[in-house]
Amino acid sequence: MALGGLREKLSPRGDIVSEAGRQRTIAVFGEPLSPQQVVERITREVRDEGLPALLRYTEKLDGATLTADTIRVSSDEIAKAHAAADPAFLATIRRIRDNIVEFQSAILHKDVEVTRPNGVSLRQRYLPLERIGICVPGGAAAYPSTVLMTAVPAKAAGVKQIVVVAPPTDFGANNPDVLATCHEIGVTEVYRIGGAQAVAAMAYGVEGLPKVDKIVGPGNLFVALAKKHVYGEVDIDSIAGPSEVVVIADGSTRPDFTAADMLAQAEHAPGASILVTWSEAVLEATAAELAKQVAKLARCELTVQSLQSFGYLILVRDEDEACAITDAIAPEHLHIATDNAADLIKRIRNAGATFLGNYSPVALGDYAAGPSHVLPTSGTARWASGLTANDFLRTGSIISYSEAALKAIAPAIQTMADKEGLTAHRASVDIRLD
Repeated sequence: MALGGLREKLSPRGDIVSEAGRQRTIAVFGEPLSPQQVVERITREVRDEGLPALLRYTEKLDGATLTADTIRVSSDEIAKAHAAADPAFLATIRRIRDNIVEFQSAILHKDVEVTRPNGVSLRQRYLPLERIGICVPGGAAAYPSTVLMTAVPAKAAGVKQIVVVAPPTDFGANNPDVLATCHEIGVTEVYRIGGAQAVAAMAYGVEGLPKVDKIVGPGNLFVALAKKHVYGEVDIDSIAGPSEVVVIADGSTRPDFTAADMLAQAEHAPGASILVTWSEAVLEATAAELAKQVAKLARCELTVQSLQSFGYLILVRDEDEACAITDAIAPEHLHIATDNAADLIKRIRNAGATFLGNYSPVALGDYAAGPSHVLPTSGTARWASGLTANDFLRTGSIISYSEAALKAIAPAIQTMADKEGLTAHRASVDIRLD
């Protein structure tokens, strides 16, 4: 099936590289390494050498010559960016922050205690992580929204130390809107580093940048592979591939809305845009709208390339087949734009975030609604979930038994220890009963 090939192309396996990427790899490393090999080399050298390797790869890959003193964005630079920011932009940031805080606080896990007779107390305790790192892209565009959708949930969970890394570009750590957003929400630790070298620096720690406990946030293939590589040294949110959307449409769905939703994903370049409908008229009208609207976009050429490589218009027999195909794709974003959207969602299990109705475009989730826009991609929505404040909590159980309670449960412990042949386990209970 063609969708199987699409899923393969969108997966972050790290074994495919363009000719331009191949030539750049040769120029930097002296040989045509795969992306996976590139990541392994960079992370190993940053781990072993620390700051010198980080600065070396920042210069080689990003063209920025930095030092131990300039790799971190100063507090004065962050404050100046905030002072110079458009007041309307800052008001928007505050409004979105409040929406995120409201939602993320509402779903935050709370401690739970179970008590039993004779002095038994069982408690599940949730504690925020101490220090987390956030990857913010900065290649083709600036993303203050990523700062909001990652840092604010972490703050809602109670994380005290938040590190932001972004490439040393005008769209990354040098971008005034990104810096102003950091200042507005209370993030003070920002570094001019990106790519696999930034992930390695946060995972292993280098001079001036202590290691973190968890790394979250989107990025290109090299960032995704680097996060995969360092998992176990630190926690990560996911190994994300390109963005994707499935739109389910019927005769009630406006084709111009559907086309706009598909183009919104395609302009990520790459971004997968898939229409699923049982109406041939809807499919044809949407195709016409795509051709009409794409010509007006600022990123027209890249968006067209994305549509040609990752765009599908799928005509199905009926609603049941539409739901089955959607579940098989397990998309990052699902927009059910039918007149019975609330009924269809009951028949679909696999999606990172779902948007119901003609007036719930995916951009709501990208920018303002409250749930994070960091979502499972590449079919992982079958088992993975989007980022929430709960992902920044560490949980642990607390068990307390009285002497009487231990005596009551002891036979069960003794039986299991005998079955497994663990005599010291049994003895640790027996000694308390003598």
